Amino acid sequence: MKKSASGSAYSRGVCAPVGGAYNEGMLYGISGKLEQRAEHFAVVAAGGFSIKLFASRNTLKSLPPAGADVRFFTHLYVREDAMDLYGFSSAEELEFFEMLIAVSGIGPKSALSILDIAPLNELSAAIKAGRPDLLTRASGIGRKTAERVIVELKGKVESARAGLVVEKMETDADLVEALANLGYRREEARAALGKIDPKTNGVEARLKAALAALGKK
Repeated sequence: MKKSASGSAYSRGVCAPVGGAYNEGMLYGISGKLEQRAEHFAVVAAGGFSIKLFASRNTLKSLPPAGADVRFFTHLYVREDAMDLYGFSSAEELEFFEMLIAVSGIGPKSALSILDIAPLNELSAAIKAGRPDLLTRASGIGRKTAERVIVELKGKVESARAGLVVEKMETDADLVEALANLGYRREEARAALGKIDPKTNGVEARLKAALAALGKK
């Protein structure tokens, strides 16, 4: 048995929930001091408690240094044996997460893995274009599950210039494999590509920029 509670504002442009909102829970968000940032979660001091929030890579890398004030949009995921809190830097990311976990076969950890693939506009473009291959790069996501995500969410997302966005995703997917062949972990390769100026186009230019970013580690 599982239940969930969340809080968010309606998204604009990236995802458009149809047939009802996803923000019916009691927890809208959490504000406090950032105590810790780890690879997959953050800890926030609020109201005398140290609260652990699982988060996507994009949310975690956007956080300020420890001790700074932070605010998360939140989703509480309740199971019979545990309660896990998920935190997001924007209402749009939260709502995308909630649309994903509403798909049969997608749990919170798998949803975070999908969010780690690319920015929301690129994920929306991949779904709108019907490209399950661009979603199967998330750990634990098989092709059938990716196809189910597309079938259930294709009518719930918006994507401008989807063709151009998907083309960039294809290029970056090839670059991730090229960097992996050079000995880099796929996760760090994706992180490096995420640091590249969006205006940098072309395989050679993006590969050069990614290698430069990896060299600064």
